[in-house]
Amino acid sequence: MTVAKREAGESVVLTGSVAAQDVAALGFRIGGRVKERPVNVGDRVRPGQVIARLEPQNETNALRSAQAGLAAAQAQLTQARNHFERQETLLAQGWTTRALFDQAQKERDTAQARVDSAEAQLKSANDLLDFTELVADAEGIVTAVGAEPGEVVQAGQAIVRLARQGGRDAVFDVPAQVLRAAPGNTVITVSLTDDPGVTATGRVREIAPQADPVTRTFEVKVGLSEPPETMRLGATVTGRLRMDAQPVMEIPATALTRSDRQPAVWVVDPASSTVALRNVDVVRFDPAKVAVAGGIDVGEIVVTAGVQALHPGQKVRLIGARP
Repeated sequence: MTVAKREAGESVVLTGSVAAQDVAALGFRIGGRVKERPVNVGDRVRPGQVIARLEPQNETNALRSAQAGLAAAQAQLTQARNHFERQETLLAQGWTTRALFDQAQKERDTAQARVDSAEAQLKSANDLLDFTELVADAEGIVTAVGAEPGEVVQAGQAIVRLARQGGRDAVFDVPAQVLRAAPGNTVITVSLTDDPGVTATGRVREIAPQADPVTRTFEVKVGLSEPPETMRLGATVTGRLRMDAQPVMEIPATALTRSDRQPAVWVVDPASSTVALRNVDVVRFDPAKVAVAGGIDVGEIVVTAGVQALHPGQKVRLIGARP
């Protein structure tokens, strides 16, 4: 065949869906019985908004107990301080012994330690009571719920799945062959499948390091730049990618061989009808054709069949040419 340059690049079209860039499964830090869950799927929430509550009886009782324990410890500390101050005055006047003074000092320090411990227990009880309320940490949209009011849940169990505001991805399952051939940092055009007029552009943000065990494709996330509101989460979208950024030359895969462990082709010299082996720069391998960027020139003739039987300088005859 005679080498020709293909001016237009090949387009790849894939179907995917819109997903949030940041999705969090929110759950309680303690277990308990769900009292209420005022949000549902599709609701928009703001930072600090309560999205679920647990029944707080146990935590409220623990808080009251901690408050009482702190009050008792503070009373003991006051008594121990007064006793220490009296012993300190009597020791200075010589009316008490060093042993009694040391004992009073020890009782005061012990009472102070009890107060410190009671204050820590009170703070822990306050925290546990606060943990009975689940609040949103960012603005977003509820995409799923994991528990209904009345259910007993465990600590860490997902109660609400929140798609945080701050970016959307178009997610595609891409074959490995397309990943190898795709140019880097290319702008990808994404449109709604049911309304191609709604479009957005984006660039590849993340490529899964491991292929899906069933489909053997890789999940690719394309970060969308200012997507329209109608491009909602979960919407089916179509992505288009131009494979070749620059014009390339395409030859049949059967023309490719090896020389010095590099891709090569047999080039025909029209004057002498002999062949010579020449290395080429391959930019993409396909099952039926190969895209070449250098090593051969437009208008040259390459052998496309029987390359395994040739040797340098061998005379050949083109198909259809007169002997």
